[in-house]
Amino acid sequence: MTIGDISPKKERKSRRSKHVADEKAPLLPKRQDEAGGYDEFNGASFTGAVFNLSTTIVGAGIMALPATMKVLGLILGIAMIVFMAFLTDASIEFLLRFSRAGKSTSYGGLMGDAFGKYGRIFLQVCVLVNNIGVLIVYMIIIGDVLSGTSSSGVHHAGVLEGWLGEHWWNGRTFVLIVTTLGIFSPLACFKRIDSLRFTSALSVALAVVFLVITVGIAIIKLISGTVMMPRLLPDVTDLTSFWKLFTTVPILVTAYICHYNVHSIDNELEDSTQIRPVVRTALALCSTVYIMTSFFGFLLFGDATMDDVLANFDTNLGIPYSSLLNDAVRVSYAAHLMLVFPIVFYPLRLNMDGLLFPYSRPLAQSNTRFACITAGLIAVIFLGANFIPSIWDAFQFTGATAAVCLGFIFPAAVTLRNHHFIATKKDKMLALFMIVLAVFSNAVAIYSDAYALFKKNSGAGPRA
Repeated sequence: MTIGDISPKKERKSRRSKHVADEKAPLLPKRQDEAGGYDEFNGASFTGAVFNLSTTIVGAGIMALPATMKVLGLILGIAMIVFMAFLTDASIEFLLRFSRAGKSTSYGGLMGDAFGKYGRIFLQVCVLVNNIGVLIVYMIIIGDVLSGTSSSGVHHAGVLEGWLGEHWWNGRTFVLIVTTLGIFSPLACFKRIDSLRFTSALSVALAVVFLVITVGIAIIKLISGTVMMPRLLPDVTDLTSFWKLFTTVPILVTAYICHYNVHSIDNELEDSTQIRPVVRTALALCSTVYIMTSFFGFLLFGDATMDDVLANFDTNLGIPYSSLLNDAVRVSYAAHLMLVFPIVFYPLRLNMDGLLFPYSRPLAQSNTRFACITAGLIAVIFLGANFIPSIWDAFQFTGATAAVCLGFIFPAAVTLRNHHFIATKKDKMLALFMIVLAVFSNAVAIYSDAYALFKKNSGAGPRA
């Protein structure tokens, strides 16, 4: 199944002369000079596209992967990471192939082509719910890492508090205001996703820094003989432990969600036939990072691996300079999330504009609209992260649903709809499998979150 089978390469190779003016058009012009743009742009590079897509994939979810090894064992866990990479590649291939057939240049345009106006609106709402939730969670994590948290009833000091003591200027709200105004806002002002290629490269590098530190500590402890042999297979002793295996499914299913940025990256490539190699290179890079993080994280902490492995770096590691290494891991992770923020924000703004102004001129041509939507969304995310205590609980439910819709249900539904009669029997069988897996994953995630929330509330009741 290749994209070239659907649309001639000659037609898609260079996009400088093609002007799109219909409902399926991307919310940004494909080339800024086509629309009287603000500067000369000759197309995004292969490397920049790979880094942007990789940054979209590797967000906060990387910290939950070592815990899946604790449940599944190394062999089954690594096999599932590789399997989900191949499944994600297939779902993105569906998106691109049907986009070519329908001449759609955005995810919303593809859903509109297959299911009409309401399909497009449903897609845009899912992007809004997923991305706003993700960005609020990122901001909460950044605040926790830098300024500390007392949400569990016990105060955990942040990095700044540990270094400089407790002051008003390293308190959570002030730190997040500075971060929002000094980092998030400037990076959110770029009108092309390719402009973020350098920050994306740095973001991937920071994820690798975390990985290198983890590998180094694990090797040191392995040499000193203080590391136990990790479990290779799941430990299933009763029905409860069997059902616990399925709690890893939502983490693995959503580990590679990046579909909402694929069209934007594709639109800016000078040679759009490169998009398939871009996707596969990004998935290979992220799979390598995921596998090594999972393997060495579980090797290092064993059965003590927490659901968020970052919490394991809040204790004594039992080696020299333990405190310094802990801080290096936490700071590099917070900086990584800061640089992921604009990549996830970019499609959020485009889809908000498409939802509110579906027939207006491209967003890049209206500075007023661009500024108002950007400022409004950043304000909503900031307020949600700082002043709505229960918002994390809410997004655990909505985020799981929206993410699996974007990653698997929508691409599979487009394939089964087969509006252009290009899907094979194999495509339809794979699409059905994606939907079943996504629905099952979402059901498990909602049940697990609801059970955890019920348990937390019932446990807090008597103390109140």
